[in-house]
Amino acid sequence: MSRSGWARDTSGVAAAWTRLRALEPVSLAALFAADPGRAAAMTRRIAWSLAPGSAAEAGMIIDFAKTHLGEAELAAFEALAAASGFAAAREALFSGGIVNVTEGRAATHAALRGSGTEAQVEEAEALLARMGMLVAAIHEGALGEVRHCIAIGIGGSALGPALAIDALTRDLALVEVHVVSNIDGLALERAFAACDPQTTLIAVASKTFTTIETMTNAASALKWLADNGIADPGGRVVALTAAPDKAVAWGVDETRILPFPESVGGRYSLFSSIGFPVALAVGMEEFSAMLAGAKAVDDHFRTTEGRANAPLLAAFADQYYTRLHGCQTRAVFAYDERLALLPAYLQQLEMESNGKSVTLDGEPVDGPTAPVTWGGVGTDAQHAVFQLLHQGTHLIPVDFIASIASGDALDPVHHRTLLMNCLAQGAALMAGKPSHDPARAYPGNRPSTTILVDDCDAAALGALIAFHEHRTFANAVLMGINPFDQFGVELGKAIAKQIDAGEGDFDPSTRALMAAAGLA
Repeated sequence: MSRSGWARDTSGVAAAWTRLRALEPVSLAALFAADPGRAAAMTRRIAWSLAPGSAAEAGMIIDFAKTHLGEAELAAFEALAAASGFAAAREALFSGGIVNVTEGRAATHAALRGSGTEAQVEEAEALLARMGMLVAAIHEGALGEVRHCIAIGIGGSALGPALAIDALTRDLALVEVHVVSNIDGLALERAFAACDPQTTLIAVASKTFTTIETMTNAASALKWLADNGIADPGGRVVALTAAPDKAVAWGVDETRILPFPESVGGRYSLFSSIGFPVALAVGMEEFSAMLAGAKAVDDHFRTTEGRANAPLLAAFADQYYTRLHGCQTRAVFAYDERLALLPAYLQQLEMESNGKSVTLDGEPVDGPTAPVTWGGVGTDAQHAVFQLLHQGTHLIPVDFIASIASGDALDPVHHRTLLMNCLAQGAALMAGKPSHDPARAYPGNRPSTTILVDDCDAAALGALIAFHEHRTFANAVLMGINPFDQFGVELGKAIAKQIDAGEGDFDPSTRALMAAAGLA
């Protein structure tokens, strides 16, 4: 029994991997030739209601057909999931069990969407209602005219809101939000230049309300307000935190503090009060739609077994390429300008969660864990990095993500060309093209997964995020690691404090760099 609280059959895990390693690789072309129904069999659809009580649905499809997962591989991975204790781990996630074993915590981000214990869901609903009341009050002028908001955070406290705001405010923003995360003063100055201090609100997002980058930027934002004639800068601050007492001590009025549970990790926190800037920008109705899309994926993930479970099937593919083919990276390309920030969001979600080297029991892992997640926006990326994907020596699994519905009002040729290019790239990676000239030959047999949402709206964005959250968790369970701690980010912070204090015994290179930078 692992200290995680669910059984992991180590001999069964080893047997599943032995079985997988013994399988002879089969080309993508051969998989399709052997199974005329492969495209349908390897495609999953997750749907959600277009409106509460409505029978009309929207959704997304995930096509795994162009991965090298055949029947033998799928059966072996299902055996691996069973031996890894996947079902029990999944239930622990949704029932408030201790899944973050190193910190002794549950991970209750799904409860924010209504998927959790009754007590967790009730708490989340109450906190959401509190946020909704504050958002409504601001929109109604309770804090005076508010036309801009500078949302200050870092990591998950910034990446999630930035993604959602960029995706959902292309047509209209009720309040223009500028997300600032970098401690580099240039980032904050750019936001200042775009805002009128007389009509600007400051949202400070920090789980602990002690994050040095966030609190330094927040102090500078208050000074900017004061320097520009705002008599009570603190009255313009909304705090988003799991440590409300710290926010009070910092000077924020309790009525403008939006708490979220300690059991919600930063990179999983968009659906908590960390999403306040999103709700401020697009309204609570749109924010609620984002929650509903995420819950549809939660329900699918919690109730669907084996290969029929889309996030688990995605994890099977991830493990296949990372562990069996040594793929060190996975590429994500969003063929939709509204999802331009999605690859950066997934970088943190996947690499901070699963970039580990020890198991749940603190033992060294027996293979690679998270690959490097990277990507970009199509069609731009086609003219930048796709040369390597098609003809380079690296095998890189690719995810393509696109919206069937257009987000623009221009000639339909724009969106048609976008979709044609998206689908063509997956087809080309698989098929390749021989040539008598080696420089013009495409080897093909290169894997990809394609995700199509009906429309890139709030519900679809919530569904995409939840899909990747659960994919990340499923990968962690299959590897026997903890995706919910992130101790790897702490050492550099500690050393930075030593440099600031003039303490520490540094190597000659670091000492020379400190002197050159004026830090010695």
